[in-house]
Amino acid sequence: MKIKRPFRRRWILIPAVLLTLGGTAYGLADRYLIDHVEAVVAQPAPEDARAAETAAEQAANAVSDDWNYRSDNMSISITKKTEGSGSSAVIYYVADVQVSDASMLQSAFAQNSFGTNITENTSEIASDHGAVLAINGDYYGFRDDGVVIRNGVLYRNKPAREGVALYKDGTMASYEEPEVSAEKLLEDGALQTFSFGPALIRGGKIAENLDSVKIDTNFGNRGISNANPRTGIGMIAPNHYVFVVVDGRSSESRGMTLNEFADLMADLGATEAYNLDGGGSSTLYFKGRVVNNPQGKGQERGVSDILYLGEG
Repeated sequence: MKIKRPFRRRWILIPAVLLTLGGTAYGLADRYLIDHVEAVVAQPAPEDARAAETAAEQAANAVSDDWNYRSDNMSISITKKTEGSGSSAVIYYVADVQVSDASMLQSAFAQNSFGTNITENTSEIASDHGAVLAINGDYYGFRDDGVVIRNGVLYRNKPAREGVALYKDGTMASYEEPEVSAEKLLEDGALQTFSFGPALIRGGKIAENLDSVKIDTNFGNRGISNANPRTGIGMIAPNHYVFVVVDGRSSESRGMTLNEFADLMADLGATEAYNLDGGGSSTLYFKGRVVNNPQGKGQERGVSDILYLGEG
């Protein structure tokens, strides 16, 4: 009679399962947690940046207070708005920005490094670069695709979704990444591109189907159409922009849906508008302080990049 050994195969399978799970866990960590630096961008030390900022502001005859800034090169006016009450209340901030030259609208990477999973708080990146005003960008480092042009340099060219480009002539326009080459963007004068979305307004028209948007299919992503904290940029006219940050996930502010965000951009006069990374990333920085309430508890979340204005 042959004796059965039912557990033998199981003991053989357990190490294989553990190896598989371990490999999967490492793969996820490698994809979403472990830093991968692809390029290092040289920048001045923080104290040098602040000194340069002060000198540049003085040279530009800058005057400012807690909500406004004006110089020979730019004007910034920030307004805090509260709409509704109770559970329907929404708090948002609008920075009306006008610059003499589009090159003043700059981008910076966390830790001055391009790659995946490299993060730093918006305020830290902004301070290190002597920014007057800054918002979080598109968190490009959470993914490994998209078209990434920053300050006129192409860092990544893997078309994937609806992007936006900011040009030398002070205009901005959304585009389908698979349909427009990076070479064409650079040829046309693109200084910055962001790959998140969706576009909220294109050619003066509010985008359709904003109630069922997913930004991509990365691990953990879900629909982003419901009420959430928001960050976005709109163009009213060449070299005239609005940076908008919406608080959410708190008892004081529920956030905005994408449809509400698009309507707000239209009400502000934007003819082009684009949704950047939101949720816990949404941060507005101005003259050394965080203006809004990140994550509904005054706590910033590290991000990959910022869009900022500086005199330097």
